[in-house]
Amino acid sequence: MPRRIRTGVAALAIGATTAALGAAPAPAQAANGTIGQRETVCASDLFVRTQPNGAWMGTLYQGQTFLVEGPRSGGYIYGFAYGHINRRGWVQDGWFC
Repeated sequence: MPRRIRTGVAALAIGATTAALGAAPAPAQAANGTIGQRETVCASDLFVRTQPNGAWMGTLYQGQTFLVEGPRSGGYIYGFAYGHINRRGWVQDGWFC
């Protein structure tokens, strides 16, 4: 009899853990920018550069926006950085909400 109780308790604990994990919201995933869209930055900070992997000219912070104008090059995308930067440049793609 004690064996059945332990087995039942273990099964109950595993079931509760599985239910809790299944009910948890999925983590937010950053997305690539869509050309023609004003995207919101999901990263804590995102460097704006003069060219792909080029000189730094400013930083966009989470919640700020970037108008994706294209083209893409080596994991970077060209567009207009709004806010205090307020100019065109390149950012790493894949860090938008």
